Amino acid sequence: MTDQGRGSWRREANTVVLHEVPAPERLSEPYVIVAESAFVEVPLEFEQHSHEAHELVWVRGGTMTVRLDGVIVTVPDGYGLWIPSGMAHSGRMTASTVLSDAFFAPGHSPVSFDRATVIEITPLLASLMTHLEDPGLSDGARARAESVVFDALAPATRQMTLQVPSIERLDPIVSALLADANDPRSLGEWAALIGASERTVARLFRAHTGLSFSQWRQTLRVHHALGLLSEGYPVHEVSDLMGFAQPSTFIASFKRVMGVTPGSLQA
Repeated sequence: MTDQGRGSWRREANTVVLHEVPAPERLSEPYVIVAESAFVEVPLEFEQHSHEAHELVWVRGGTMTVRLDGVIVTVPDGYGLWIPSGMAHSGRMTASTVLSDAFFAPGHSPVSFDRATVIEITPLLASLMTHLEDPGLSDGARARAESVVFDALAPATRQMTLQVPSIERLDPIVSALLADANDPRSLGEWAALIGASERTVARLFRAHTGLSFSQWRQTLRVHHALGLLSEGYPVHEVSDLMGFAQPSTFIASFKRVMGVTPGSLQA
């Protein structure tokens, strides 16, 4: 999405952009959690915003990518993202998905996380959140459901995050690759773009992300691949679209980043 500045994804033609994201600014007692969901037919994008409440957001039947606090997080079906109150974030989700959102009252949540955290949305947790969407729940039934939610909230074993270099010198490279992860330019060509040596670019990526330039770009391509897989593209096609030399290389890279093979994720 080159029209949104540094760090954004390329915007699809039929994307709906939300400039304001409605959310309860204050949760009234006895509620600690307010949950809601909606079916979204087209790609949906949220411009940068924040909430006074903690937020747990996830999608069913697709993937969601969120940019916040110097990282990119991509979560597939079965996972959600906990975003602490006050943390600015932007994001996008694939088409034909169910967007589910839950807001937690700060100061009244016995479990919370002080940083953006990927949460496994277990069948139990998903059922509880659907239950809490019912406006007719009695106070007692709501309190009992909320207590079980806090028992079920736990970080996923794999956090699925990609650190974005914060150093200004790398901005032209990072912006171009976030807009088009398949840009085929070599490390030497990227280095020439910013008037630096290959060694300098490699050192800066390692220092600011913990990954080599090649590993960082490969991980970024895996994050993009998640969206294509959720839309039903075959693994070999996604491998080709993401610029991998062969499917086996893509599968190995995907498993290293996401902890599962692309085939098992689609299944």
